[in-house]
Amino acid sequence: MSRFFATGSDSESEESSSADEITPKAPGTTFKQSLLLSDEEEDTKRVLRSAKDKRFEELTNLIKTIRNAMKIRDMAKCLEEFEQLCRVFLKSKNIVDKEGVPSFYIRLLADLEDYLNQLWEDKEGKKKMNKNNAKALSTLRQKIRKYNRDYETEITAYKENPQESADEEEEKAQDDSGSSSEDDDGDDDDDDEITTAKSFLKKKPEAVPEASKAAKGSGDDESSSGGDDDDDDDDGDWGSDSVGSGSESSDEAEGKSASLAMVFLKKTQVPDKSSEKVAKKKKLKKKVRIEEEPEEEAGEEVEGGWEKVKGGAPMVKEKPKMFAKGTEINIAVVVKKLNEILQARGKKGTDRAAQIELLHSLSGISAEHNLGVGILVKIKFNIVASLYDYNPNLAAFMKPDMWKKCLDCIEELLNILFDNNNNIFIGENIAEDSENLAISEQPFRVRGCILTLVERMDEEFTKIMQNTDPHSQEYVDNLKDEGRVCDIIDGLLSYLEKKGTTEEVCRVYLRRIMHTYYKFDYKAHERSKALQGESKSEQDQMEAEGENSALNMDRLCKFIYAKDRTDRIRTCAILCHIYHHALHSRWYQARDLMLMSHLQDNIQHADPPVQILYNRTMVQLGICAFRQGMIKDAHNALLDIQSSGRAKELLGQGLLMRNMQERNAEQEKIEKRRQVPFHMHINLELLECVYLVSAMLLEIPYMAAHEFDARRRMISKQFHHQLRVGERQPLLGPPESMREHVVAASKAMKMGDWRTCHSFIINEKMNSKVWDLFAETQQVREMLVRKIQEESLRTYLFTYSSVYDSISMQTLSEMFELEIPTVHSIISKMIINEELMASLDQPTQTVVMHRTEPTSLQNMALQLAEKLGSLVENNERVFDLKQGVYGGYFNRDQKGGYQQKQSYQRDQKGGYQQNKSGYQRGGYRNQNQSNY
Repeated sequence: MSRFFATGSDSESEESSSADEITPKAPGTTFKQSLLLSDEEEDTKRVLRSAKDKRFEELTNLIKTIRNAMKIRDMAKCLEEFEQLCRVFLKSKNIVDKEGVPSFYIRLLADLEDYLNQLWEDKEGKKKMNKNNAKALSTLRQKIRKYNRDYETEITAYKENPQESADEEEEKAQDDSGSSSEDDDGDDDDDDEITTAKSFLKKKPEAVPEASKAAKGSGDDESSSGGDDDDDDDDGDWGSDSVGSGSESSDEAEGKSASLAMVFLKKTQVPDKSSEKVAKKKKLKKKVRIEEEPEEEAGEEVEGGWEKVKGGAPMVKEKPKMFAKGTEINIAVVVKKLNEILQARGKKGTDRAAQIELLHSLSGISAEHNLGVGILVKIKFNIVASLYDYNPNLAAFMKPDMWKKCLDCIEELLNILFDNNNNIFIGENIAEDSENLAISEQPFRVRGCILTLVERMDEEFTKIMQNTDPHSQEYVDNLKDEGRVCDIIDGLLSYLEKKGTTEEVCRVYLRRIMHTYYKFDYKAHERSKALQGESKSEQDQMEAEGENSALNMDRLCKFIYAKDRTDRIRTCAILCHIYHHALHSRWYQARDLMLMSHLQDNIQHADPPVQILYNRTMVQLGICAFRQGMIKDAHNALLDIQSSGRAKELLGQGLLMRNMQERNAEQEKIEKRRQVPFHMHINLELLECVYLVSAMLLEIPYMAAHEFDARRRMISKQFHHQLRVGERQPLLGPPESMREHVVAASKAMKMGDWRTCHSFIINEKMNSKVWDLFAETQQVREMLVRKIQEESLRTYLFTYSSVYDSISMQTLSEMFELEIPTVHSIISKMIINEELMASLDQPTQTVVMHRTEPTSLQNMALQLAEKLGSLVENNERVFDLKQGVYGGYFNRDQKGGYQQKQSYQRDQKGGYQQNKSGYQRGGYRNQNQSNY
């Protein structure tokens, strides 16, 4: 029988369905099946949800994405999702006004702000970020801080009790899910009833989809009712299908197979609902248990039988007793206990804080039982050493509480040593076996070095200052401790002057010098101002009354010069002494000491900290020369530092970002340890301004004097670079930065306009940035005005001398507001140095110009002659190399030309003779200049 006429029996329909599974289906049937499945998918996805659920689900999905991005430190993703979250939250404004701000939203805002602040403080982590993440971090940090201002009260409430808010959020989510699931079940039942009612009204071609819906309804009933009832429901559903399907057997067979498949597919989803219900029951049970546990704990506390212990290491509530009850406390017992404590030092798992507490309690016990000063000093030594060992990492700095303990302990130790000066000896050379800790007629002998402890304390203070944000109040608070540090060093200094060796005295003197050399003595400066108009006896009296840092530095440094045997301490002392002289404008003493020390010859062999100190000293020397009006000396002193372009790094005031790729992490840590604390920094903008102004005062007159010289040398490359940058700018506006001010002043000086140059160098902006930073501000400004007037006069004469036949000195004096003797002196120097071809007419007080300077055409001709001479010279050199004659090439003079007495030795056919002189550079110009 043909399969198209197959009707009736179940066996035949099963055979035909199995045949359909094995054999490829007809195109029409596959199309119909796909339609069936798509309709079913649409039916399953149709879930009715409130607007609140939709909006909150959208918010929670975005929050999950943000938290995932936080885990992998993807700041760009965080920023993008946060902006999206803000937009979605704005759309949900109506719901939020009714329901209130959701707790999970407040929780994210608080966590995100804390996370961003933590990242921002992690400086090493920020350096490792790429450019996009670093930019996104700063943007997101600003946005979240601004955004969180509207929710300060909610965020504060969350931070005060985050656990409760999290529990409330969880309970609320459970209630919402429970109510929504009940609503969904009810909706599904209603939908089922509607679809079964509508199935009778459908047309014949749509009978199969309705059958599938009926099958869905049977599946739901199956999940909620027992097995026998399920069978009855299924039969009822099949009956309704047969009634509604009509008489076409092929459609009926297809409908049966489809509905059967959908029933099985539906059954796979049934365990999900049951598992959700089981999970809800478990959560409720857990809550009941959590509520019952506090009641049980309360009952147990009343009984006093059991105690709840947290996981991890057992917590020790009572401190262990130092000695057993009834033990006689004597020196031997205390020393034994001290050795027991010290044996655990450095071992893995040792609690360093507890060890320090044990040592403190041991010192208290020894003082209580009057065991003597010797054992007390020994314990104090070990306490300070344990405080230093609290941070095993060298790069880490001490915590504030440990630092205070360290200072207190060292002060106590010094007081004990001062009070028992003649009765106690300490030193590293005393062996532990030969220590005398017992009270007897002989003095105490304790192994230890107080100088080493103080030096380490000084290094720890430097590390604390290096690792503190210099723009915070914490830095100021830490800097106040320098007074205590200096007092401790002074106390040690007076102690070692009596009982220490020469080497120890030199070491402690250097420590005191390092805390003095960079500080400007305002009291001494004011006294020197006040003493200028008084007699010498009054000056001596006032100097004796006030402590003068110059005399103190002089005493300490001269002792080191005379007694020190190590080059390093002496070198550091000399550099600090020069720095202190330069800081207080004692230019000639500082310069002479630098020249006599010859440090510039071998400073490259010193270690990096000493090289940094040398660079700082040279910079301070250059600034001092500038204040004194020694422009050339100032430029020479600052040239090496400024021409490198790495002034910040050479002065130990920071690391350059462009060199980060050249060094690894270990080298970077070492470099950071060498940095100078912020309160010792030299202002880099001041330094650059002084250098550029010095270069301007030297370079502009030189450029005017050698305008047409092809071999004109360059005094300052950095200054020329700034000039080129200024010339390349397409639009020149008023200057803003310090560099732009100097460039604008240079252009005015080129034209001989000293007033414009003066207005660019000295104005309110430049005063606030640079000139007001000097102690003698008014004197520096007056010196600058004077120098600008003099150099502008020289530049004017160089530039316009070819225009004048003669010019009156009275006119020049009025133009540049200089006294006539000053103008006369400047012009005389220029004539003597052969910079200006002119003569002075004394009766008429005029400068008569001599027409010896070549015109621009003559200058170009001279340059052409010089270049032709060098071309001939190179040509002959190449020719001789080809012929194999090298004598002439290797017998050149220092100027680059051939020597006069030697010529090329060639064969008899050669054209060069012995008595012919070689070419000499500059010869053409020297011969031709006599004709003009």
